[in-house]
Amino acid sequence: MAKEKIILGIDPGTTIMGFGLIKVVNKKMEFIQLNELLLSKYKDPYTKLKLIFERTIELIDTYHPDEIAIEAPFFGKNVQSMLKLGRAQGVAMAAGLSREIPITEYLPKKIKMAITGNGNASKEQVAKMLQSMLNLKRLPKNLDATDGLAAAVCHFYNGGRVDIGKSYSGWDAFVKQNPKKVR
Repeated sequence: MAKEKIILGIDPGTTIMGFGLIKVVNKKMEFIQLNELLLSKYKDPYTKLKLIFERTIELIDTYHPDEIAIEAPFFGKNVQSMLKLGRAQGVAMAAGLSREIPITEYLPKKIKMAITGNGNASKEQVAKMLQSMLNLKRLPKNLDATDGLAAAVCHFYNGGRVDIGKSYSGWDAFVKQNPKKVR
């Protein structure tokens, strides 16, 4: 009997949330979908967070992923951007946790390294490598979707090992591993 697993990869953002899904059958990847949620037309930041949550739940309820891989925010100089990105990531994580789906975070450099062998690769290099690996006919206009797909592929290559990032199997595990974040 073939062992099958679906991985949802998410690149969180408040302007564009990219996502991709792969199916793993007997240790081989199969492309399912990649797309993005465009949020730039919405001005209210809380509306954006609500839409991120709802779209993530919709993806979960449609594709029934066994695991979620999410790109962790990188530490930039702009604190406000970091805060917005962290909120977007948190809302996507909350959607997965509400459905009891294990989540693993990966740093952008780890994802790029897993896909291209270069932790400093450009978005275009990552997208082209994914196109080649998964036989994608076309690449999307915005590469946030391929970034989400890259998170899923990175998770596949790492076999779900959590030494690369942090992993949570549910709310209880999140609270236990992050006592300072929950007060």
